[in-house]
Amino acid sequence: MTGKQWNVGIIGCGHIFDAYARLSAVFKPIRLVACADVDMAAAERRGKQYGLSALSASDLLARQDIDVVINLTNPASHATVTEAILKSGKHAYTEKPLALTMADADHLLEVARQNGRLIGSAPDTFLGGAHQAARRLVDEGKLGIVKSGSAHFMNHGMEHWHPNPFPYFQVGAGPVLDMGPYYMTALVALLGPVRRVIAMASKFFEERHVTAEGPAKNTSVPVTTPTTSQALLEFSSGAQIHFSVSYDNWGHGHTNPIELHGTNASLMVPDPNYFGGGLTLIDAGGRHAIDTAKTVFGNLNWQEPAGATISNYRGLGLADLLVAAESGQAPRASGDLSRHVLEVLLAIIKSAEIGEFVEIKSTVERPAPLSEDDAALLKSADAPSNFAA
Repeated sequence: MTGKQWNVGIIGCGHIFDAYARLSAVFKPIRLVACADVDMAAAERRGKQYGLSALSASDLLARQDIDVVINLTNPASHATVTEAILKSGKHAYTEKPLALTMADADHLLEVARQNGRLIGSAPDTFLGGAHQAARRLVDEGKLGIVKSGSAHFMNHGMEHWHPNPFPYFQVGAGPVLDMGPYYMTALVALLGPVRRVIAMASKFFEERHVTAEGPAKNTSVPVTTPTTSQALLEFSSGAQIHFSVSYDNWGHGHTNPIELHGTNASLMVPDPNYFGGGLTLIDAGGRHAIDTAKTVFGNLNWQEPAGATISNYRGLGLADLLVAAESGQAPRASGDLSRHVLEVLLAIIKSAEIGEFVEIKSTVERPAPLSEDDAALLKSADAPSNFAA
């Protein structure tokens, strides 16, 4: 790695833009230079806030000095915008999901190949200190053979805090496609590809009442997709994982978002929506707490509006992709990985509809682990250590 900086643009100036823009200063390869949105006022507001050129999407893609573009548009636009990025001769990194259909996902990978560009996709939380620590324990055989486990995401939706919750309750979203990528990507990175799934799904409410501040307050959101799904996943390794996601629960007692149970030990893994957190390994010798707060991308650096301080390194996957573009190696948060994850998530939705097992046609290699030495190479020497709310 030569330390090259790449000029980066962002299309989509909505809710998640702030995290990507602020955290871009953490990563050595990233130089954020421009932003675009269908709402030019939003682009101009963000441009002024961060010292960026505010452009239309077409003008941003026409800029010859921009090497890579982050796609932060709504999920329904991901495939179209990512294709335009690739065809403009730029590398593409998109928020999850990669696309909403397998046909679109396959097309994007082919467009990337034809244009000699790389395509990457969030989530990149599996590259954080906590999840890489879990990966090392699995790879070192501390768990023995992983036979079973569980992954749970449960809350009561976002209509009480998100100013525009409508897309989350529509076809193409719901908890499977919105939150599922975090959990499924973490599981595939730890255990390898999924072989088949079977699932059931439901929705508790036909509409949701918005109480969050903003233009949508006191309106109702029609629910057109399942908001609770239960699935059983069989991995090619033989591991069987119970996967449960819901926007309908008032509370739950699942203190460990991911649990893996092997022939030698059990491992409690923290929330894959974040980069850090503590792990617990339980074996014949007892319980062993593993602190990851001092890892490169596991230390606490981001204060949430509610006051909690978390590990937040959104953009880590992009930084890794840029190093891969320079070195010729495969990016870790790759299009191939996100394509497999998408197929699994869509299979969960399909299985719930037809009441049968759905076989997963694709396979994928686990992304290479990210060592602490390699992680340190991605981090800027003068990176801010704390981001206040």
